[in-house]
Amino acid sequence: MMRTLRENTKVIMLITALAFVGLMVFEWGMDLSGMSSAEARGGEIGRINGESISYEEYNAIQRRLYEQYQASRPGEPVTSAVDREIEKAAWDELVLDRLIRQEIRRRGLEASEAEVRRAARFMPPPELFASELFQTDGQFDLAKYQQFLASPAADDGFLLQLEAYYRDIIPREKLYAQVVSGSYIPDSELWRRWRDQYETARVRYIALDPAVIVPEGAVTVTDDEIADFYRRHRNDFQRPAQAVVRYTVLEKTPTAADTAAARDRALQLRQEILAGADFAEVAQRESADRMSAAMGGDLGTFGRGQMVPAFEEAVWSLPIDRVSEPVLTPFGYHLIQVRRRTGDEAEARHILIPIELTETTADALYARADSLEMLGLTRSVEEAARELGLEARTAELNPDLPFIAGIGAVDDGAEWAFEDAEPGEVSPVFETQSAFYMLELIQSTPAGVLSLEEATPGIRARMLVNRRLERARQTGREIVDEIRRSSLEQVAEARGLELHETEPFTRVSFVPGLGQANAAIGTAFGLEPGQTSGLVEADGMLYVIQVIERTEPDRKEFEAQKDAFRARMSVGLEQSHWSRFVAALQQKAKIVDRREELRRLVEEI
Repeated sequence: MMRTLRENTKVIMLITALAFVGLMVFEWGMDLSGMSSAEARGGEIGRINGESISYEEYNAIQRRLYEQYQASRPGEPVTSAVDREIEKAAWDELVLDRLIRQEIRRRGLEASEAEVRRAARFMPPPELFASELFQTDGQFDLAKYQQFLASPAADDGFLLQLEAYYRDIIPREKLYAQVVSGSYIPDSELWRRWRDQYETARVRYIALDPAVIVPEGAVTVTDDEIADFYRRHRNDFQRPAQAVVRYTVLEKTPTAADTAAARDRALQLRQEILAGADFAEVAQRESADRMSAAMGGDLGTFGRGQMVPAFEEAVWSLPIDRVSEPVLTPFGYHLIQVRRRTGDEAEARHILIPIELTETTADALYARADSLEMLGLTRSVEEAARELGLEARTAELNPDLPFIAGIGAVDDGAEWAFEDAEPGEVSPVFETQSAFYMLELIQSTPAGVLSLEEATPGIRARMLVNRRLERARQTGREIVDEIRRSSLEQVAEARGLELHETEPFTRVSFVPGLGQANAAIGTAFGLEPGQTSGLVEADGMLYVIQVIERTEPDRKEFEAQKDAFRARMSVGLEQSHWSRFVAALQQKAKIVDRREELRRLVEEI
């Protein structure tokens, strides 16, 4: 079955398309003239503020997102969960696009002839930047692009497409500019943000961990207190659905033959280069490291310790410009050429050949998956696994985070377990990027509220933490009083507490031992050098903090960089304004979504 599906994917897609044609004919009432009996609906899948959304529009976006996903994860199966995410993303994109178009029309925003001509000359579409036709020494050359526009090579079809692009994009830019026009940050707010990033403090402190300073058993919780807490907070103990499954796994692990095949391929490419082929061209064509492959395999300049050991050893031992024998790392086999090297830096390029399943290994694996699925029709997972020399294990599934150790995300399996299966049933074989797996449902528990018995351990732990914290507060207040009569160092020494000291940090830093953006950090900037705080509580810990030094930000440097800093800060503010605007459009919109209705109709065909 698994091998058949792999070989007939195109046929399955065609059948799906024909099913939708059937839906159009039999459910939407297309007559013999080819016109729908409700032509205005035209394959309508929804409405946005009364404006029709056609299936064709939705399907085109969904198909594009699907192709982008497959291109970014070659060979990875598309699970039902991914399908749902793509469907949602396609619908969200379509709705947002339609709302923005409607708002552009409402505001009367257009692109003038002069604006289109100016944009066409000086702001080419980003897709053209990678075209070799418009590049000089690997960089986009505006002059070449402008020469092309003025030449006969730019035919009417291209110019019409270019005009349509700008007549769409310029009104969108005008709308964005209008929405974010109030995103100005006054000097006072800009100075506050500058200060947050550049003012520093250095402190020493005592940290009091309630779990350490309050011994276990020093606080208790009674059963009556737990029962009372449960009654008052019962709605806090909602339990998600759970399923216990037995499973077995067929891992897609490359064999020794696959490893040998990858090495042989690397040797073939090395021989090709030694025979005169250009290293960069071979890298662009063959290397699995697509980022460096686009640059001819170039890794730039890097220092010692930045690469995995085997790669680094080769880089610092190879003669300059010699192409290495295949070098094995966890990523596969590399052909490496060192262009320049000093004592601590090297410049190199490489070609990566990953160790992947060969066609022979893949066919054998799919056949084994087919056998597992056939055994699952009449046997338990444990029996089927034993028949194939596999191991059966047990796991718990949560629908919100479907994950099994050793497999990873099991979205398809979770959907089967929570929606289709009865205890004792065995699933089909599901596929992920790294494995095949089959499940047997042992038991399932619907979502609900934890019983008092089930909730008791969690309630007890929570109440004990709170009581330890309250007891620790009492100790902390005693320590603060002692410090006021003595000193931080003397009290720390007398009580056997460690006195910590930090490096300089800013308001936005993460500080080991203190955390980030919490009361402890705020306290450090609220005290003058030499001052000691009262008891400070942050992230379940208690602190007494003394400021050693504070460094004020340089006002002159701020004035010198104010405009550039405002521009950087404004980007986030503009995005925030735009996000709020879009959210308001969506909230006010009247959206009719017929996707689920049409999906049910397709399933009934």
